[in-house]
Formats: sequence, C-alpha cells, structure tokens
Amino acid sequence: MDMKKVVAFKVLLVLALSMATTGCKKSSSSKNSSRATGWQINSREGGFQYNTDFKEQETAPGLVFVEGGTFTKGRVQDDVMHDWNNTPNQQHVQSFYMDETEVTNAMYMEYLDWIKRVYPPSDENFRAIYHGALPDTLVWRNRLGYNEVMTENYLRHPGYGEYPVVGVSWIQAVEFANWRSDRVNEFNLEKAGYLKRDAKIVDVNAESTFSTDTYINAPTLTYGGNEEIINPERGNKRFVRKDADGNESNIYATRETGLITPKYRLPTETEWEYAALGLSEIRDYNLYRGRKKYPWDGQYTRSGSRKNRGDQLANFKQGKGDYGGIAGWSDDGADITNAVKSYAPNDFGLYDMAGNVAEWVADVYRPIVDDEFNDFNYYRGNVYTKNAINEDGSVKVVGIDDIVYDTLSNGKIVARNLPGEILQVPVDQNETYLRTNFDKSNEINFRDGDKQSSRRFESFNENDENGDAKASQTSKMYNSPKNVISRDSLGNIVREYDKSNTRSSLINDEVRVYKGGSWKDREYWLDPAQRRYFPQDMATDYIGFRCAMSRVGSKSKSKNKTKN
Repeated sequence: MDMKKVVAFKVLLVLALSMATTGCKKSSSSKNSSRATGWQINSREGGFQYNTDFKEQETAPGLVFVEGGTFTKGRVQDDVMHDWNNTPNQQHVQSFYMDETEVTNAMYMEYLDWIKRVYPPSDENFRAIYHGALPDTLVWRNRLGYNEVMTENYLRHPGYGEYPVVGVSWIQAVEFANWRSDRVNEFNLEKAGYLKRDAKIVDVNAESTFSTDTYINAPTLTYGGNEEIINPERGNKRFVRKDADGNESNIYATRETGLITPKYRLPTETEWEYAALGLSEIRDYNLYRGRKKYPWDGQYTRSGSRKNRGDQLANFKQGKGDYGGIAGWSDDGADITNAVKSYAPNDFGLYDMAGNVAEWVADVYRPIVDDEFNDFNYYRGNVYTKNAINEDGSVKVVGIDDIVYDTLSNGKIVARNLPGEILQVPVDQNETYLRTNFDKSNEINFRDGDKQSSRRFESFNENDENGDAKASQTSKMYNSPKNVISRDSLGNIVREYDKSNTRSSLINDEVRVYKGGSWKDREYWLDPAQRRYFPQDMATDYIGFRCAMSRVGSKSKSKNKTKN
C-alpha cells in the first residue's frame, strides 16, 4: 500500500475515534457547570454556591449505618399474653443510622456537665433547667429490697460509666437528642472554619449558645450575635467568595454545603424493630417473611457455637429469683444492667437490641397499627410546628426571659425551650389549606378509631357529671384518667387526682412505646416485635434509650468507601 494512503487512513481513523468519543461526552463539560442554565456553579465571582463534591452522608459519632428495606413488623411467634397489639404487617423502612449502643451514663453525664456550665443551677433563673435534665435515681429503690448502692452510685460512679443510663423519661431522652444534634453540628462547623475554634467550650454561656435551627435560619443570631465567633477571620471556608470590592458572600454554612447533619432523634418503633431483627445478611425466605424471633439467628437464647456454647446471648431475667445465674458460673454475666458491648452485636453491628435495658422509641402508643393507610416509614406521633415570626419578618429566638417551663404529671419541672433556640408554634391554615397529606398540627389521633379521626368530625354537647362526653357519644377512643397538677399563688404544687369510676384505659396521647426486654424481664420480651407503653414523663430502672438519625441521599452506602 502506498505510504501516503497509509498516513491518510490513520488520520481518518483518529478523526473517527475523536468524533465518537466527543459524541459520548456528557452535555456538561464540568460538574461545576449547571445543566439547567450552563452557568458556572461555585464561581469566584459569586452566584450559586453548592457542594458538587458531596459523595454521601458521613456516619455521625456513635452511629452505625442501617440499610433500609422491607420486613414483617409485628408478632411472628405465639401471643401468650393475648395483647393483640402487634399483628403482623408488611412495612418498608428507609435507610437510617442508629446508635451502636444504648446511651451510657458517661454520655449522659457529658450532657449534664454542659447544662450545668451553661445554665448554672446556682442561678435561680436556670435551676429548673438542670434539675429537669437529671435522671431520677430513686427508681432503684424497692420497698422490700436494698438497692441504695445503685441509688447513690449508678449514674455518676465511673464503675458504671459504660452502663446504659436509666431513670430517664421519654421527654428527657428527646431533649438529650436535641442537645446532641447541636453539639455535633457545632463541632462540624468549627472544624470547617465557620465557627471560632473552641468557642463551644470557652465562650458558651446562657446568652451565647449554638442552635442548629437558629444557625440555618438566622446565623447572625447564634452565640448571641457574637460576630467574632460566627464569622472568624481564620478558617478554610470553601464557599466564601469575594467580589471586586473585597466584600464577602456566603460567609455562613448552609444546607447546600453538606456540613450540617440531620438531627439526632429517637428511632421510630418501626425503625427500632427493623434494626433489632438485623436482617441485613439474611437471604432465607422464611426469615425474610417474618420468622425471626431474636436479634440473633436461632430460636434459643443460648449460643450454639463451639467457642462459647451455652453462653447466654443477652442480659435478662432467667426465672424467679434468678437475674444472672450461679456465682462463679454466671449465665449472662450480670445481675442488674451490664456494660454495653458485653454481648455480641447483631448483623447490623448493634449491641443489646435484646436485654440489658428496654428502650424508648418515638411513637405514641396505640394498639392499632394502621398499615392499610401507610406502609412506608410508619410512625404515630406527628405534631407539626413552624418557626415563630416577629413583626419585622425575622424569626423569634428565645431569650433568657422567654423560657417556658412545664410542670409534668409527677410534679417535675422541665424547660420547654432554651435560650438561643427558635420559638416553635403550631402550623395553621396557611400550611394546611387544601392539603391532602395533613390537615392540622397535631396528627397523633389520626385514624386511631375515635370520632375525631373523621375529617368531618362534629363535637357533641351532652356531657356526664365529670364534664366528659357520654360513653355513647364520646369523642375519644381511650377514656383515661385525667389527673390535674397545678400551682397555687405561692408556687406550691397542687395535685388533683381523678377519682372517676368511668375510666377504662391508661392509654392517652402522653404514653409512649418502649421496646425490647431488659435485665428485669423474662425471655418473652426479648422478641423485637413485643411492645409496651409507659407515661412519657415518668422513668424506671429498666428503660433506657438510644438515638437514631435519618439518612439523606442514596439508600445504600458507596461500595468503594470504607465504613465510617
């Protein structure tokens, strides 16, 4: 072949390959070019700033990843108690994160230390804040038992530091989760250079605190508006830009930066049960359909492996008068609670999802699980709120004089809000008008069987001697006692007990679900499907809690990333 023809053929081949490659290119030549407008994202001249390098949500402190999926929620074994409150139903759960262990005494003590430093109980204005956060250590007392060593030492002694905290009400657990959210986001923003280094320890006080919601909605009002803290001169702020005159923009982190994590919270009952079952590695059809009894494989509470055959797999009550076994050869290694991680984790890497302590979950208790209305992220307990707005259009941030205290049914006083937080108010018709997915602020009683579940509900005026609607026309499904607690003009607590003989239930909007067996429970309660309830403002020596966090983005973790 002629040499000129060979050269010409090669040139044509290169051009053809080049055109083919060009045709396969994406329409956008850069990930920082908008596919909507072609404009430059994250340009030095300002404009739209967005984290185009975001890969996936990082696992926050203390959490492990739980990949979501479908499962059979509810009773899958014998219902020997005949509760009929957990009939099997198919549910789907979105991916989320959950605490590897129950919240420990050491973790809760860190919370108390922060409260004590920022809102010193020596100050009369703040005394109730610290006292309202304290666990009830008297839950250990027993009329015919000697437990004073736990009453005096369990919370604070380092010998119990890695033991699950107890004596914490549902309300206190929620407040701990809120506090934890703010501290983690505060640390993330400090690490990224958006907050002054160590301000969270050195500069924090009752008038200068960090709230995640406040920072997102009104960053200049965090830390009491201290510009030195919220806009430090030093720090590598990736999204800060300067114009030709040297003026800075995007000096505060936003959700678009990916630096602000979702909030810590209590898991929903559905999430907790799904996580406890640990179905991540299971491919057996019967187990997938809901035939798994415990967080571990098998139908027994003792290990069948050669290495530790016969050892108990959880901390629970073996029988009457048997909380741990024979001295020197203990069945479960504990008589009361045990240190977290004392037993093997389930397939998700979660410890003590059966035994040790039972755990609060977010849901309001109802014996009805309305899976016909919803089978995706099921949860009963939604109360929708919005930010309170001042007359000038700015958000209303709680000040020291704006703290509201609630007196609980047991006489304990807790702070409803704290300085630096945005005041929350119920949503109104501005948010609910013509909506089909929700129609009021409080949806706790939605489709639970009472007349108020009807969209066209009309109240009845005929009442009995107690002032309640008569039984034949009652508007409430659950007729529970209505004890009243108030304070007189001198501030003394006045308790009025409901002595009516017509009360037929202990279920109301203030009782919450708790799941899992405890050191005080028999084997029956280790089944993740079992459910019980307890007043949200009361505590026991056998109920603790762990936190969860929603996942944003993909359902699964990237395969090429190492586990956080």
